[in-house]
Amino acid sequence: MPYRAPVTDYQFLFDNIVGFNEVAVTDRFAEATSDVVSAILNEAGKMCETVMAPLQRNGDQHPAVLENGVVRTSPGFADGFKAIAEGGYIGISADPEFGGLGLPMTLTTAVNEMMSAACLSLQLAPLMSQGQIEALEHHASDELKATYLPKLISGEWTGTMNLTEPQAGSDVGALTSKAVPNGDGSYAITGQKIYISWGDNDFTGNVCHLVLARLPDGVPGTKGISLFLVPKYIPDENGEPGRANELKVVSLEHKMGLHGSPTCVMQYDGATGWLVGPEHGGMAAMFTMMNNARLGVGGQGIGAAEGALQHALAYALERRQGRSIHGYSIAAHADVRRMLMTMKAEVFAARAIGLACAVAIDMEDATGEEHWAKRAAFLTPIAKAFGTDTGVEVSNMGIQVHGGMGFVEETGAAQYARDVRVTTIYEGTNGIQAMDLVARKMMDGGEAAFGLLDEIEANAEAGRASHKDLAEAVWQATETLREGTEWLVAQSDMDDRFAGAVPFLRAFARVLGAHFHLKAAMAEPGGPRETLARFYIERMLPEHAPLLTHAQSGSAGLYAMNLDDLAA
Repeated sequence: MPYRAPVTDYQFLFDNIVGFNEVAVTDRFAEATSDVVSAILNEAGKMCETVMAPLQRNGDQHPAVLENGVVRTSPGFADGFKAIAEGGYIGISADPEFGGLGLPMTLTTAVNEMMSAACLSLQLAPLMSQGQIEALEHHASDELKATYLPKLISGEWTGTMNLTEPQAGSDVGALTSKAVPNGDGSYAITGQKIYISWGDNDFTGNVCHLVLARLPDGVPGTKGISLFLVPKYIPDENGEPGRANELKVVSLEHKMGLHGSPTCVMQYDGATGWLVGPEHGGMAAMFTMMNNARLGVGGQGIGAAEGALQHALAYALERRQGRSIHGYSIAAHADVRRMLMTMKAEVFAARAIGLACAVAIDMEDATGEEHWAKRAAFLTPIAKAFGTDTGVEVSNMGIQVHGGMGFVEETGAAQYARDVRVTTIYEGTNGIQAMDLVARKMMDGGEAAFGLLDEIEANAEAGRASHKDLAEAVWQATETLREGTEWLVAQSDMDDRFAGAVPFLRAFARVLGAHFHLKAAMAEPGGPRETLARFYIERMLPEHAPLLTHAQSGSAGLYAMNLDDLAA
């Protein structure tokens, strides 16, 4: 089924929903004119439709393989990556000094989402490079920036992130990789890393790894970790790939999905690397990359959901089964219609949340105001978790729309579900995102949360004149969420917060989604956007109430049953 890039939806969200106009009028992003934004969205959309989407099945059916130590990528992926690089899509938000366009992260987020819908396995490669570019821009020395950033931004080289080790997953501080000074400003890096997305390829001149390791005087835990840039080939005096470094791909993981994306086990045996940021400051530098990636991974979930929705809708419109007064295809049946509308409503809500997070990041960048920094920080775990949960749920629903044919691999419906499943796990599991939301992101006493709730209620008040019933439902839900947030902030026992963290994040996303749907109905009254908003607010928003009941139940019930009884 051909993929159609939803460019008009992004433009509508930019113009009416997420406040992109505030970004575009800042001095920092003065180049983000409506003409420039429209041109990039349209050209990226065409590239996704004509170049990337045809590669979706190739990556699944002809996975990347490791042959004699060399990673061989899926057919067509080299040309696909070349199109991404030549289009300038890796460096949309990168520093113009090194070849980037310096445009808003909101625009990058939209383009990345389209690429994810078209071919998620391939999109992972530029996403990893974008995260490394941002980390280097903020933390690397001028010399490293000059050598690496132009090549990463142009797509001549690619970047990766190396955190996880067999014994150190979410507990990064348990890593054992070591870095020893060479005496010339470089370091010898030794250790093994696992789950390294796009750890190697056969279509770029170099692969640059950001590796967490511990210096000899590094203390135990995360405070003793440093970050190093370790290239596959050590650049020569002209900045071109020189001799091979002491690293290798040991194996590729055999995965449930994302078969076209080589997930590598990397071995470093005294490999030459250079410090990024201060000694023992690796986590701060790495979090720059991880926060970028968390928003990007949320977009991967939304993109996969969009692809699954389009795939399911096309099938539902042509598949005939049974009879209905509303038509002959299965799309005419009430339950199939329920699924399709649920999928579309969820995609809109998740997309709006992700773009609103990106707008906050851009406004923080443009103004330096603490208000925007807190909003960006607060929305990031919601964008990541809700975006990827939406990807999983919508792609599963897409299989259901296909019926028995959804379970047959020939239709391609199952690939969306298999590919997107890992997005709820990597870059911090969604449980960790929720714990981050109710702990670190609530250290301000809930200031960022309450600020958002105030804005939602103000918009609902404004919407009463034209959409009284919808606005009232959103206002009441926001009051319930406010009470739940007040309860959460009052809890000093972190286990009580953590026990309800996931349902609390979900409830917040539900209310945010309703807020954005209401704004859409207000922007285009009487049309399909209002119809979709009514569906979401009347049928899906009510889920917030039981979620908040769960969120406020505390932790005692979780520990009332001992582990032996669980195993019985």
